[in-house]
Amino acid sequence: MCANYRPSSPEDLAAFPLPPPDFVYAEAFPGATVPIVTNFAPRIWVPACFGLIPAWARDAKIARSTYNARSETVGEKPSFRRAWLRGQLCIIPAAAIYEPCYETGKAVRWRIEQPGGKPMGIAGIWERRNRDDGLPQWSMTMLTVNADGHPLMGRMHKPGDEKRSVVILPNDAWGTWLRCRSEDDARRLLTAANDSTLMASPD
Repeated sequence: MCANYRPSSPEDLAAFPLPPPDFVYAEAFPGATVPIVTNFAPRIWVPACFGLIPAWARDAKIARSTYNARSETVGEKPSFRRAWLRGQLCIIPAAAIYEPCYETGKAVRWRIEQPGGKPMGIAGIWERRNRDDGLPQWSMTMLTVNADGHPLMGRMHKPGDEKRSVVILPNDAWGTWLRCRSEDDARRLLTAANDSTLMASPD
């Protein structure tokens, strides 16, 4: 699971064939505004709420509990079902994600990143509200998978808890994710990150 991450900076995202984000954002917790690229608007970074706000939600407080979606049940849960079944896929660019490690006997925040802070593409789903009701127009959630036994992600979170990991797409698979045309296509990419491409240390 991931409730805290640092989005990639506009400067780092300028390396992509898209105009860099033109809005302000910072280290993200649920409810924060962050950049994403969607398969609906694949040519721009859009400002999205970190935490998916389904069409039926009356306020943005739900984002506090919808920032991660279990890939195993994403098509069943009321908050996520519509976005998943409609194939509303997005990429969430991250310079680093933060997870608690309990190996010292207490929670220590660890920073997980690619060498040099290269943007990581986290697989997600998005929702978009067309009416002017004061809620964020775009919102997203990060997809997660089981990470029991994963060399890195298996070290995070409380002992005895199921180990989970966001889906960090291979660097060459960002476009493949956005071009998925079926649930089967998308599920083939929902795997835990290759730990050999990641660096981790206490923050």
